[in-house]
Amino acid sequence: MKLSAHFYVIVTTLLLVAVAVMVFFNVNYSIVYTTVIIGQAWWIFTVYKVLTNKYSTKKTFEDWYEDHPIGKE
Repeated sequence: MKLSAHFYVIVTTLLLVAVAVMVFFNVNYSIVYTTVIIGQAWWIFTVYKVLTNKYSTKKTFEDWYEDHPIGKE
């Protein structure tokens, strides 16, 4: 994946904060509504990008957590 998952999380967070700020300051309904629709489309796009990523690993559920391996060192 060319863009890291952090980028998608940051953009999603910024959209949520933007909507909250716009609602707090009573911004025009159509602008808030459009931002919410863009946020939902962005979320669907993010899920699609994560699910279609060509990432593979040799780790299994038996490896437990990557930062705290159990039994294998």
